[in-house]
Amino acid sequence: MTDEPEDASGRHEGLKPHQRLVDGRGIYDERNRVNDLTGREWKFATKSVITEPYPPDLQHDLRSEHGGQKPPRLCLDLVERFSKAGDCVLDPFAGVGGTLLGASLAEHEGTGLRHAVGFERTRRWVDLYHTVLDRENRERTARGREPLSTQDMRHGDCARLVGDLETDSVDLLLTDVPYWSMDVVSQTRNPRRTRASKLGRFDAAGRGDGFESKDAWLSDMTSKFELFTRVLNPGAYVLVFIGDMYRDSSFHFLSADLASSLESAGLVLKADLIWYDPTKSLHVYGYPFAFVPSMVHQHVLVLRVES
Repeated sequence: MTDEPEDASGRHEGLKPHQRLVDGRGIYDERNRVNDLTGREWKFATKSVITEPYPPDLQHDLRSEHGGQKPPRLCLDLVERFSKAGDCVLDPFAGVGGTLLGASLAEHEGTGLRHAVGFERTRRWVDLYHTVLDRENRERTARGREPLSTQDMRHGDCARLVGDLETDSVDLLLTDVPYWSMDVVSQTRNPRRTRASKLGRFDAAGRGDGFESKDAWLSDMTSKFELFTRVLNPGAYVLVFIGDMYRDSSFHFLSADLASSLESAGLVLKADLIWYDPTKSLHVYGYPFAFVPSMVHQHVLVLRVES
C-alpha cells in the first residue's frame, strides 16, 4: 500500500475528485474513456516508435508456421492502449490469433480481460490457434499459472461473418491485413538462389486474394472496412498493421496508400505508429548495383470512428 496520507473520505491528499492512486502504477483519471492506463502509463504509450524486442513465446514454434503472425504481447500492448477491461476486440483477418491471445493475456498481465472475436478463412490457422491455446494452457497449469481464456475464433470470410455481429458492438479493431502481393522475395544476391518469403506467401497460406494490381487490393480493403465500420462503436479505434514494399524496382508506400483508402471508408487517421522489430533478419538486396531497403519495421495505422 502507498504511504501517502489520506483524507477523511479515504482519498489521497492532493488528488482531484476524478483521480485515484493505483499502487505502483501512478494516478488514474476516472474520466479516461480510451483505456485503463494511468497518466504515467499513458505518457509512455504515446511513443510513436515501438522498439521492444518481444520474446518468441506462447508456442512460437507453432505460430511461426504463419508467416504474418504478430507477437501476442505486442498485441497485448496495443489492446491495453486502445481499449478498456471488458471491451470487445475484433480481428477480421485473425491468422493464428495473435490479437486474441493478446486480449486473453490482458486478464493476467494487464488491466483486465478483453473479449475478442476473430475471423479467419483458412481452417488450418483456426485449428492452429486452438492448438496453441491448448498447449500453452497445459504448460501454464503445470507451472501453477491461470490458463488463458478461450476467445471466439470463427472460420469463414470476414465480409460475410461481420454480418453476424451487432451494430456498435465492437470497441476496438486490431488486425494485420493481407498484402497486395509479395509472392517471392529474393534472399540473396545470387538470382538463382531464392526462397519463398513466409511474409509474402499469402496466396499459398490462404491470406491473400491474388490481386492483379495495387488498386484492386486497395478497393477490396476499402469495401471490407466499410462493412466493418457498422459494428464499431462511435469513437472506437481501428489499428492496422501494414508494411511498405519494394517491388519491380520501385518503393511502394503501402501504409500511406492504405491509410488514404481507409479514410475514404469513413475512418479518420489519428496516428502512425512504427513497430521496429530488432529480431528481423537482414538480407542482401540490390548489392552491388542499387540500394534496396531491408525492411525492419512495420506501420500500425491508428484510425478512429468519429462520434
